Amino acid sequence: MRNIVVLSGSSHPALVDQICARLGVSPGQVKLSKFANKETNVEIGDSVRNKDVFIIQSGCGAVNDNLMELLIMLAACKTASARRITAVIPCFPYARQPDAPYKKNGMPLSRVPPNVFFGYTGASTPFSLPVTPAGTPLQTPSLDRIDRKNPFDKMFDSTNESNSDIESAATSPTLSPAGGANGVAPAMSGLRIEGEVTKPRLLAPRGIRPQALSQPSHLLLPTTNGNPSVMNPQNCVTSDQVNPHKGGYKHWVARSGTLIANLLVTAGADHIITMDLHDPQFQGFFDIPVDNLYGQPLMVKYIRDKIPNWEDAVVVSPDAGGAKRATVIADKLGMEFALIHKERRQIQAPHKSDMMLVGDVKDKVCILVDDIADTSFTITKAAKVLQQNGAQKIYAIITHAIMSGDAITRIQNSCIDQVIVSNSIPQEEHLAGCPKMKVFNVAPIFAEAIRRIHNGESVSMLFDVMDLI
Repeated sequence: MRNIVVLSGSSHPALVDQICARLGVSPGQVKLSKFANKETNVEIGDSVRNKDVFIIQSGCGAVNDNLMELLIMLAACKTASARRITAVIPCFPYARQPDAPYKKNGMPLSRVPPNVFFGYTGASTPFSLPVTPAGTPLQTPSLDRIDRKNPFDKMFDSTNESNSDIESAATSPTLSPAGGANGVAPAMSGLRIEGEVTKPRLLAPRGIRPQALSQPSHLLLPTTNGNPSVMNPQNCVTSDQVNPHKGGYKHWVARSGTLIANLLVTAGADHIITMDLHDPQFQGFFDIPVDNLYGQPLMVKYIRDKIPNWEDAVVVSPDAGGAKRATVIADKLGMEFALIHKERRQIQAPHKSDMMLVGDVKDKVCILVDDIADTSFTITKAAKVLQQNGAQKIYAIITHAIMSGDAITRIQNSCIDQVIVSNSIPQEEHLAGCPKMKVFNVAPIFAEAIRRIHNGESVSMLFDVMDLI
């Protein structure tokens, strides 16, 4: 292959060597290092001018460092006048966003702790208070006295006392909207004492008692006897005294998809190649072509070659989100399909889910199919449900086995008989710590995609043909 340069990042050099061996080319010369302050340094030793450049970097390990390294390599090739730059990212970083809060170790929370997630309560309208330092009086009535059915309750700001007094006097029920009881606007006067001007005070027009303008209307609170009383700082609601369970600020999660897409495009990427995006709609964040390769052909080949009596087995999806992925494999092989559904039955604990099996797995071999295994909580819990329903043997096939924290120990102690993962992420350490784990190679499908893109051929056959390798 001519006019092609394949560059390797520091995340997975073994995969790059396998891809280059299949393509019949040598990896490009790249020097990757860190400065004393941990900044990334990239030096490209080969000429990339007017060449087709493929940079292979997987989103694993030190994800942020690897991402920055990829961006610098893209910018360097763009500056060096490369004809086309393609970022090959087997495991795409930041493509998965949590739907529920997680603990520091990655385990989902069984219940939402107080003061963290404030959902909408009942049929009430969402209500929130402005941010105010603790101890600062909020010039608003107590939350119990506010009508939540009206979302447009005005929150008055009394930091400017003179303006508040003027506005409250102008809107006082004693005065008409024209400017007073008889259309006369209230007067203001300021006294100059030794070169200083005192705070303006309101003078009542003729025929109006001064008591009517003594206090702004929004500082008057209703009392039990029906007469209004003046709010004092001791009766004010402070930001640390607000009951969060009565409020309605809903927990908001930042979405980083657009940011990552813009970073890659701005750095110089003209094309993206990845595999099994957790959310296929993630491709919509890009303004450049994105080829999302599927791992199902390799999974199907492994099932046919390595799993005995696979014709009588059942393909199981550990959650509803992966049902489509599992049904594709079941349809191609003519196998039965089952689904593990998370049902939230408890009203008092809506975030605590019960896992239930949809399908028959009694005395059958089960094959769990998933795209990502990070902490392996989902896959191990699903295997436990299958064992409780009489499964004879349990396999698990996973595309991206990140295995963070104690995930390897959790799988080793689970009822899963064998875990098959791809080498989109380095698995040498995982294989040493878990005898149950086996690896299938994704280098052939990436090599074929690179060859077809470089030669201008169609890539669609990679999505349909099962006997690719």
